Amino acid sequence: MNKAQLIDAIAGDSGLTKADAKKALDAFLKVTGDALKGGDRVTLVGFGSFGVSERSARTGRNPQTGKEITIPAKKVIKFKAGSELTDSVN
Repeated sequence: MNKAQLIDAIAGDSGLTKADAKKALDAFLKVTGDALKGGDRVTLVGFGSFGVSERSARTGRNPQTGKEITIPAKKVIKFKAGSELTDSVN
């Protein structure tokens, strides 16, 4: 499902117009992104939680040359599914 299909589904289930559903989805994405940038965790009970964790620097290899390279440390976004979401998928 891509963003346009998600907007259509939200509009169909909620009774909102597609324009309002797009605004709501865009607002959710912006607020969630801002919260994660600030180091907060976003938890939606029953759905799951988004969080940021640190990935330390490590050594890797260039697959073309086999030469060792250093992969720098960075922050990564992680999602942990809630029990209701996991149960509905299974």
